[in-house]
Amino acid sequence: MLSFLPAPVRGTLAALLLVLNTLVHAPILFVFALIKLVPIPALRTWCTRVMISVAEFWMRCNSGWMALSGNIRWDIEGRERLDYNGWYLVTSNHQSWVDILALQHVLNRHMPMLKFFLKQELIWVPVIGLCWWALDFPFMKRYTKAYLAKHPEKAGQDLATTRKACEKFKSTPVAVFNFLEGTRLTPAKHAEQNSPFRYLLKPKSGGIAFVLDAMGEQLRSLLDITIHYPGGNPSFWGLMCGKVTHVVMHLELKPIPAEFIGRNYQEDEAFRGEFQAWVNQLWLDKDAHMTRLHQQYPTPMDRSSR
Repeated sequence: MLSFLPAPVRGTLAALLLVLNTLVHAPILFVFALIKLVPIPALRTWCTRVMISVAEFWMRCNSGWMALSGNIRWDIEGRERLDYNGWYLVTSNHQSWVDILALQHVLNRHMPMLKFFLKQELIWVPVIGLCWWALDFPFMKRYTKAYLAKHPEKAGQDLATTRKACEKFKSTPVAVFNFLEGTRLTPAKHAEQNSPFRYLLKPKSGGIAFVLDAMGEQLRSLLDITIHYPGGNPSFWGLMCGKVTHVVMHLELKPIPAEFIGRNYQEDEAFRGEFQAWVNQLWLDKDAHMTRLHQQYPTPMDRSSR
């Protein structure tokens, strides 16, 4: 709609709208977060639902400035099968910071709000960190193998944190989200990993295994999302400047094997092997899917290599 303006101007306006949108809605979240501290279960559940509605309206406003800044063609497949009152474990490939806003735009009000597992340090991000806390996004502290060797008492703390976080999800429908790759795809990371996948990094299975251990009986399905940008992997600034013109997103519901529910990923070696094999097959299928998408919607790099 504002395509007549230079891209930097559109980007600046979009950034201002994003900041204004956040500053308007954040105080409302904080008020209900304080009310939610009152130890009355029914009141807490009501506050959670109100806060989710506020967050969903925040996402709708973000969709608004995205439409103002540019003209994105959205090719979406599989969204019609989703249930706003369902319970889901959700994963996706991860190519750009744009992924998160794209996912929120496509899924908002079609399924429960996505709850991401976040690094503990992100709680200190100004304003938005407190918003994540108020909305019960789980914050995780990861320990290196070297640290655990010196402090074995910390072993298993990730699972305990996951269980505690998932307890908050049991009263309201939720979509627990995890980027299995753990980080955004770049050529450097792909080469460093010596990834066996053409368009993906290696998946990490521990995060979703912990979620299934904590609340597997409630999660009905795995929603497997594949994102592709025919214009090439975009930057966040590129999105705000209206330079993202085409997003392809395919959503596929898959059953979660019943034999994976209630088993201990850390202590059950046989289960860990079975689970890792299942996740690896998901990624093999996704890489094949990405190959088809690159053929159907070639990127500039695809065209130059032909």
